[in-house]
Amino acid sequence: MPHRRILSLWFPRLGAERILRAERGGIDGPLAVAEEVSNTQVISALNAAALAEGLQPGQPLRDAHAMCADLTVRPRNPAAEAAFLAALRRWAGKFSPWVAEAERDGLTIDLTGCAHLFGSEAALMEAAGRDCAEMGLSVQMGLADTLGAAWALARYAGEEAAPDRSGDAIDQEARATRARAQKRSPGQGAKRRHWTRGGAAPQLQAPPPQMGRIAEPGQAYGALAPLPVAALRLDSATVAQLNRLGLRRIGDLLGQPRASLARRFGRGLVLRLDQAMGSAPEPVSPARSPDHFAVRLTLPEPIGLMEDLLAGIDRMLPRLCARLEARGKGARSLRLEAHRCDQEMEAVAIGLARASREPARIRPLLEMKLEQIDAGYGIDMLRLEVLQAEAIHARTPAGHAEAGAAARARQEDGAALEDLIGRIGARLGLEAVTRYHPAESHIPEKTFTVQAAAWSEPAAGDWPLPPRPRPLLIWQPELVHAPDRPEVPERFRWRGRDWELAEAEGPERIAPEWWLEDPNWRSGVRDYWTVVTACGARLWLFFAHGGALSPGWFCHGSFA
Repeated sequence: MPHRRILSLWFPRLGAERILRAERGGIDGPLAVAEEVSNTQVISALNAAALAEGLQPGQPLRDAHAMCADLTVRPRNPAAEAAFLAALRRWAGKFSPWVAEAERDGLTIDLTGCAHLFGSEAALMEAAGRDCAEMGLSVQMGLADTLGAAWALARYAGEEAAPDRSGDAIDQEARATRARAQKRSPGQGAKRRHWTRGGAAPQLQAPPPQMGRIAEPGQAYGALAPLPVAALRLDSATVAQLNRLGLRRIGDLLGQPRASLARRFGRGLVLRLDQAMGSAPEPVSPARSPDHFAVRLTLPEPIGLMEDLLAGIDRMLPRLCARLEARGKGARSLRLEAHRCDQEMEAVAIGLARASREPARIRPLLEMKLEQIDAGYGIDMLRLEVLQAEAIHARTPAGHAEAGAAARARQEDGAALEDLIGRIGARLGLEAVTRYHPAESHIPEKTFTVQAAAWSEPAAGDWPLPPRPRPLLIWQPELVHAPDRPEVPERFRWRGRDWELAEAEGPERIAPEWWLEDPNWRSGVRDYWTVVTACGARLWLFFAHGGALSPGWFCHGSFA
């Protein structure tokens, strides 16, 4: 059985280079991607030009602006970066079918039994690096027997184990020690102390990154020994504590008793050591491919009649719905493709108000769209694809027979309404079918919200009653020509007509929401009146006392 071989890909500038690809050369110069951490804008990614200016990831944005005046800043978009990394995961599938995402800026590939297809492991890594260069991405790679070793080689190969604290760092010493150090001249040749007693740490000679990023089978110990302990994927607090004790390299930990390490630093450190050396298993878990539902029907002879298209749909729909049911999902939107003999394709799409896998509910919507298909010289293939699928949870009625019957009746009523919404949406579009939901506000025009019926549930319970009756029709306030007095006018002019007052009820005072800026309520406090005119019309008038605007009378609605 071949040795298990793991390839780790690390994209250190993923966030910045994704933006450079999206801008298509629109950004020239240093670029920084910033995100908010503890109410502070911090750099999360940089491009090569910004790194050349001395900027570093994790640096506060204000300090970066002070160091580089012409720095271009873009906000971090985690969702876009995740989608970009998923696209890279699909690209990496050319090397092995076993690919997983590593954190937010890396990939892990299980190359066991795959490297010989590209000539050798070095040739495979060269091909991966060439592809990344063509995509405009910076990549560092590590290849080893274990996931932990490959991760460490990709991110830390060639780095020296920098000391956390040394006796040569004068700014870290005590005040008296600094005073003595200042009196001593450089030419006196003072005796240096051992690094375990505060002296300078030994300089570790690490191999070049190009040579140290491939660990031959069974050589994980020699490849990891010179790397810093941070390469074991430890938290920063544990790394700092190990450095203070002089354990700066992985090789220093491998010679220590395991029981003492576990008792002092916890079992996590020992587990990471075992995973890197292969003593503890650490599988590569690839991302599960999304479910894709589609069926195809190839015809022996071209067709063009509506009845023939419906016959083809009747043959495809049961198969498609059976696949959806096997996965516990339902179709929310579908597309029917009609491939013609002249190599052209006609397509129509439909949407459902609720996810469904019942052919009887999907077929009428497709039938309504068939008239949009131009058969041309004939159609020789039909394809039905689910564009959007949602999970459908099975419902089991419980209780007495009457309760079960009532539950089934409610489900049937809901299905009838959803079918109606779907039929209307097939003609007008699902976004054109809306419903109203109550909202908590004392402003008349804000007591409801408009929601798409296909993506919302009916309002639960009765509609809350207002403190006073509201008109059936409400429109934008229209000017009423009347004296600017709070008393209801006996006569007024509105919409080019003269109206005579017969009866009035009110007032109802409504104040604007002072915490929100609403241009329609700049007229200040309003006094609403229900006015009955001599001709029988019932209007909803209000007198605006004037805030940022002049006072006056307005008509806001009409009762039935």
